[in-house]
Amino acid sequence: MLTDQKIAEKASTEKVLHLHWWSDKLLSFTTTRPPGYSFVAGQYARLGVRDASGVVWRAYSMISAPAQDFLEFYGVLVPGGLFTTQLKSLHAGDGILIEKQSYGFMTPDRFSDGEDLWMLATGTGIGPYISMLRDPYVWGKFRNLILVHCVRHRNEFAYHDELAGYARTPPFALPSPARLKLVRALTREATGDPNLLQGRITSLLESGALEQAAGQPLHERTSRIMMCGNPEMIEDMRALLHRRGLRPVRRALPGHFVTENYW
Repeated sequence: MLTDQKIAEKASTEKVLHLHWWSDKLLSFTTTRPPGYSFVAGQYARLGVRDASGVVWRAYSMISAPAQDFLEFYGVLVPGGLFTTQLKSLHAGDGILIEKQSYGFMTPDRFSDGEDLWMLATGTGIGPYISMLRDPYVWGKFRNLILVHCVRHRNEFAYHDELAGYARTPPFALPSPARLKLVRALTREATGDPNLLQGRITSLLESGALEQAAGQPLHERTSRIMMCGNPEMIEDMRALLHRRGLRPVRRALPGHFVTENYW
């Protein structure tokens, strides 16, 4: 168990500023930002909450943009989870531990080329993409941004109004900003809406429905893909992309896709 001194060396205690419940299980919250804390859109932090046995640590993607003076996170409450049991009882003004280092390699600067950025997410895996879309970098680097969000039930489409606004009007006054296309899909609930797809991301790619809804082909020459969310989705998508001749980005080798999986 870490001593208080070791915890203080590793992390700072920040203040919870605001909490927003999207549903009884989905929560966004903002905190103060540690002095000198640096991150790139797409990275995640390690947060700590205290319980009777010490400190429980979990990874949470930054939702906030790198330039904002606070940090924002989005997560799901896991029944009986050691971390989320404590998280559920947080209120504005409470303290939360944030490690001084940021983590993760699913950042848009990993791609050396490409015209279209596909951002594939299940559930709360949409988090890092919100941070990216709140930052001007991806809007100037790519021609088209395709955000695919797949959830089980309709009430899990958090941040939709903000994202729909970006799809109508890019948030940054760049000479030639990218266009954002939102593609949403449900797996456990009938859509009843022609603007919502039905099925898993992998099934929609195999059937052609995903590319049709995006209005763009997923192509080796132009497409660069990010995947974040359910590990099964990521593994199945990797196999599908390999069959199409796409390869992962490596440190010394340009590629077509990167993934984040901190389950």
